[in-house]
Amino acid sequence: MSSPTRSSFFTGICTFSILISTGSVQAQLDYSKHVNVFQGTQGGGNRFPGVVATPFAMVKLGPDVQFMNTDAYSGYLPEGKIFGFSMMHESGTGGAPKYGVVSQMPVVGEVPDPLADLSQPRASPDQGSLGYYKSSLANGITVELGATEHAGLYTYSFPNDTASSIVVDVSHVLPSFRGLGWEQHYSGGSFSIEEDGHYEGFGIYNNGWNLSPDWTIYFCGRFSKQPVRSRAFNGDANATNNPVSGTARLGGVFTFISPEITSRVGISFLSSSQACTNLEEISPDTSLTTLVSTAKNRWNTEILSKIQTSSFDTSDLSLIYSSLYGAFLIPSNRTGENPSWNSTEPYYDDIFTFWDTHRCHTSLFHILQPTAYEEFLRSLIDIWRHDGFLPDARSSNYNGRVQGGSNADNVLADAYIKGVRGAINWDDGFAAMRTDAEVVPPNNFDPQAPDSSTKEGRGALPDWLEYGYITPAFTRAVSRAVEYSTNDYAVHVVAAGLGKTSEAETYLNRSRNWRNQWNPNASSYNHTGFLVPRLANGDFVQQDPADCDGCYWSDAYYEDNSWIYSMNAIHDVAELIKRVGGDGRFVDRLNKIFELGFFDAGNEPSFTTPYLYNFVKGEQWRSVERSRGVSDLYNAGAMGLPGNSDAGAMEANLLWQMIGLYPVTGQTTFLILSPWFSELTLDLGNGKKLAVTTAFSDGGDRNTAPYVQSLKVNGETWDKAWVAWEDVFENGGTMEYVMGSSPSLWATGDLPPSPASE
Repeated sequence: MSSPTRSSFFTGICTFSILISTGSVQAQLDYSKHVNVFQGTQGGGNRFPGVVATPFAMVKLGPDVQFMNTDAYSGYLPEGKIFGFSMMHESGTGGAPKYGVVSQMPVVGEVPDPLADLSQPRASPDQGSLGYYKSSLANGITVELGATEHAGLYTYSFPNDTASSIVVDVSHVLPSFRGLGWEQHYSGGSFSIEEDGHYEGFGIYNNGWNLSPDWTIYFCGRFSKQPVRSRAFNGDANATNNPVSGTARLGGVFTFISPEITSRVGISFLSSSQACTNLEEISPDTSLTTLVSTAKNRWNTEILSKIQTSSFDTSDLSLIYSSLYGAFLIPSNRTGENPSWNSTEPYYDDIFTFWDTHRCHTSLFHILQPTAYEEFLRSLIDIWRHDGFLPDARSSNYNGRVQGGSNADNVLADAYIKGVRGAINWDDGFAAMRTDAEVVPPNNFDPQAPDSSTKEGRGALPDWLEYGYITPAFTRAVSRAVEYSTNDYAVHVVAAGLGKTSEAETYLNRSRNWRNQWNPNASSYNHTGFLVPRLANGDFVQQDPADCDGCYWSDAYYEDNSWIYSMNAIHDVAELIKRVGGDGRFVDRLNKIFELGFFDAGNEPSFTTPYLYNFVKGEQWRSVERSRGVSDLYNAGAMGLPGNSDAGAMEANLLWQMIGLYPVTGQTTFLILSPWFSELTLDLGNGKKLAVTTAFSDGGDRNTAPYVQSLKVNGETWDKAWVAWEDVFENGGTMEYVMGSSPSLWATGDLPPSPASE
């Protein structure tokens, strides 16, 4: 892949505020000025660039764009026509678009047919900054957007004083053109207009990436001025009754004679009255400037200020804070907005997906947002209580899709072993994990993988329990096998911590089942021993480890080949090294993954691969080189991500490179890489901090002298290529690096743990 130059591309409002306190002047840094909301919106990153007022907000207000038959996963595309501005989106997702609901579209003049194509090209590229978005349409209308957690503000500037209109389209959704059966559908709704032009209603939608059944969103809209005309339509472009309902097309047309109109909209999953209550988060006299300022303050306080660095390089700062912003756009905190059950527990939705995020995003979520992270974990367990299974992914209040294993297990184990307790009921947490490990989920007959459930749980569990491996009777057999192994190790972790000795031993043994999928005679590029398909009679299927056919839902491997998946049993690395022929062969195999082009920095199964050199003494420097190679694929621009953001997984991966550590999920281990900055501080909450400092032994810089020469952890000389949670995160700590231009044999101590290896 090419290595684009790091640069900063952003527009918007940038401020530096001074807070006056008694007897002093305190500077409140505005990190938001470094955020490019368009980072990763092109080149397959699929980031959402619109308005997200707070981390994890329910409302994500932005444009919906059509360009030929291109899926606009987050609603945004740089080319094409805008066909609406809607209240709900997901960021950085793949598969198929989700949401794009509760939409408005401004039109010059009257609208005789609201069912016609009202889309407009843009007169100039969209502009945006944190908390603010602007589109200038070719018809002369300018749209500016702001939001709160549950409400959005549209400000329309029309080209003249003649009549102009706003069309509210309840039937509007983001379409998909992939032809895989993942497209969304509008299936009904209701729309009513009051005498003063206020409107309320709801829309019902289904399908999308997670194949959800019907779900409902309610809305409540208010304009700053009373329309001169308004009418509803329900599929034939003409008003019929008030309220109206329909399953084909549904909405309303509001006509004004004014150069400027503002529109406030609240949404809710509970009722129209709750949507109207949520609307009051934006009062009639709330200005767009106020909303933008509030959004910046929230993001600065809750997310952006959690990482501080000594760098004054604008490209560095833009990359750090744009990546932090992108990493915390979803999941969505919908506490108080759960239509499915009443609970005193928090509720989070838009989890996309633990297959993507469990490797490094959730661990970053934990250290930077410990309070929200505990709420998030409680929400997962509560979903199990009421829906029967933990989600591996979830949106529109419905679990799905499972790409591999039940990776919520890995997330819970990672939190448990790192001491997350608070208000979490870990007995219930363990019971939820045992459900994944022991209960076969009902088949939802996904057309892309009809063999077993893709909604939740472990669909290939029958083979796993009977044979200790997965046969080709199940799709994605090999990749699921290695993930089920890590899932069982996760269950072991929590069982052991809760003193459940028998269960802990059972799941530790089961976590070694990836070995049953290992064919010692499979060969590829002068290496032998790979994970391959295996039949019920015990025979291995002849398989080229470099070939995974389509590498998709119906194949033996999902989104990567055996070269990558054979290195994914991260709880059992010492055993893996033995099986590939020892340290030298292990290093050579890792090298070949890169030399042969199997490594893909944009694909999550590859995420940990570059840093496995740390499991061989004297080879940590190779992890540093690979880390810097990954980092070179990022920048703060619109094409600044090496792959789909995947709900912030891609951005989290980069941020760990900057810190100079990489987490091993489900363990307390962090592999040591090489930090970027002379000083970097992580705010861990409750007054705890991790301070990382770097000095250079030969006058170099991070580019010319990236290799660790020596390290002190909490003031003590360190000789291991890893640290543990308790060393630097549990109570905070310090890491003092000396860097140089050549590799140094500094990590001569104990190797990172391989807890499942015998």
